[in-house]
Amino acid sequence: MTDGDWRDDDPALRRTLAAAGLSATGRFVPKAGWVSRVWVGDEYVVRLNNNGQFRGAYRHEAAVVELLAGSEVPHAQHLAHGDGPDGPWYVSERLPGRTLYDAWPAADSRTRQAMIESLGAALRALHRVPVPADLLPPWLVDALAGKPWPAFHPPVVSATLQQVEAASRVPGHDSRLLADVSDWIQERLPLFAADVPVLVHGDLHGSNVIVDHGRVSGLIDFAEALAQPADVELDTILRWCARAREFPPTPDEQGLDETTLAEVPGWLRGAYPELFEREQLRERSNFYDMYGELALYAHHPQADIREAAQYRIARLLSGHNHLDGLTW
Repeated sequence: MTDGDWRDDDPALRRTLAAAGLSATGRFVPKAGWVSRVWVGDEYVVRLNNNGQFRGAYRHEAAVVELLAGSEVPHAQHLAHGDGPDGPWYVSERLPGRTLYDAWPAADSRTRQAMIESLGAALRALHRVPVPADLLPPWLVDALAGKPWPAFHPPVVSATLQQVEAASRVPGHDSRLLADVSDWIQERLPLFAADVPVLVHGDLHGSNVIVDHGRVSGLIDFAEALAQPADVELDTILRWCARAREFPPTPDEQGLDETTLAEVPGWLRGAYPELFEREQLRERSNFYDMYGELALYAHHPQADIREAAQYRIARLLSGHNHLDGLTW
């Protein structure tokens, strides 16, 4: 479905605005998305999730945004959320600017660096926000409890061995490979023993950052936010830099050219060096990657995706991952 398929007088939009107690006047521009239908208005943004996969995502996001109150984290204010005949909905203020994904291609190197340095400052502020140590999205709680997996990231360190057990129940699994993976994980779990969980966005890439005049005006979409070690944030950011074509804003669009993101890790490191100062950061990154591949191997419904994950798991055991060749 393209943007043009949705009109700004869509009845679902009008019903959602009415439920939120907001005026339906003004123009709303419909936008496509992976999960939600989105309308961008002059003053606020309306999102509607009608696929039913991410239980409690908007309620969770509202709770996370409440944690941000009074912090230095740039973000969109939550206005209202609820459940209606068209599905769960969420309304927030509209931030000035546009997504980093949209702004990136035309920006010069100096502006790109300024945006990434601003992102580093935003992340430092985010990771300083007090957070309950057990914060997890409800849909992820469901997945870890044995229900279907609507998404396979962000990593949850304490649940990594659980994914090995889940994979061992998949017909045709490679038991020798999983035995090696179990040993590999247990050898590395001590790397995380002293970690203090912080508030992690969990899905930070070009489409979830709003920029305006060369600075971040807001982080958006906290549906995957959770309490984990701070460098979990790097799992998605560096994956985006290394494999940007896999992160288009919608299924019908193209991701950015990875070569244009080559300097992002260095710029981010300069702005937020503490994020990169963990001992054995490469091994920690491999661990987060292993979690994601195991989740795919154990839970993805498509056999070819599971097979590809098995191959990448074997590469991880030999010391290679998706960040090979990326300077960070």
